[in-house]
Amino acid sequence: MTSTPEIIHVPVLAEEVLRALEPKDGAVYVDGTFGNGGYSRAVLDAADCTVYAIDRDPDAIARGQVMAAEAGGRLILIEGRFSEIDRLVAAHGVAQVSGIALDIGISSFQIDDPARGFSFAADGPLDMRMERSGATAADIVNSLSETELAELIYRFGEERQSRRIAAAIVSARAVEAITRTGQLADIIIRAIGRRPDKKTHVATKTFQALRIYVNDELGELRLGLEAAERLLATDGTLCVVSFHSLEDKLVKSFLAERSGSLPTPSRHRPPQRRSTPPPTFFLPKRGAVKPGRDEIAANPRSRSARLRVAVRTDAAPWPETRAGASA
Repeated sequence: MTSTPEIIHVPVLAEEVLRALEPKDGAVYVDGTFGNGGYSRAVLDAADCTVYAIDRDPDAIARGQVMAAEAGGRLILIEGRFSEIDRLVAAHGVAQVSGIALDIGISSFQIDDPARGFSFAADGPLDMRMERSGATAADIVNSLSETELAELIYRFGEERQSRRIAAAIVSARAVEAITRTGQLADIIIRAIGRRPDKKTHVATKTFQALRIYVNDELGELRLGLEAAERLLATDGTLCVVSFHSLEDKLVKSFLAERSGSLPTPSRHRPPQRRSTPPPTFFLPKRGAVKPGRDEIAANPRSRSARLRVAVRTDAAPWPETRAGASA
């Protein structure tokens, strides 16, 4: 049996995440989105600590086995969703941790492997499932109504041409089932044109929308933030790196809510009685940290990355929500 080759990966905003986490000897950290192992490696190299690394993609867990063996017991790999990080880590006897890193979205391995169906760069099956189980993107485009498809593409892809794209999909699938990434990309191109003046491919937003829907990414993110709130010890640090506005808005809103930083009502409106629990986080920096020019030049995919950092207070976690944000 051959082992899975290890590939060294430099994660986005790695220095900034490491600076925020400040790994310490003897402490425990969670890499909630192991992916290619970049954050886990950086934390392990920075201190004599332990990292619990979680990923819902079995391929990511398989890739990490070499790294785990080299870490000598300091890296524990767990297959599962980061929306359940507190439960997954508790199963290993850990009640609280000093820091959590979340890198939201898909990894370069997932994007670059045509067999996973996340990208139209090379033709492959229209899959997009991170866990390799459940409904595929092909199932979605071939089963939802035109109205449902248009709403999905608009909501999760922020695509203004969603109705035209949905109509083209429904028309095309009446002739033959849509099962390939290249097939879907061609349908979108025929529907709205190539837009040569745009930097991104015309199918990008639709593919993003399908990926988010198939994996319930926004629902997972909301639940993951709540799980992090429950798992972090007092003064523990949460670092969240996101790559598009839907994710970043959700993270920003959650942290504003949990830090007591929501905008105050207009003085012209009548006072409203609103009772909220004490803040569970404080924000050491307002706004998001963005990659610098050198990082963007070295890794163009990092250009849209945003890092938000929050530090846990000693307040009790807010009541748990089990309804996903994508519901």
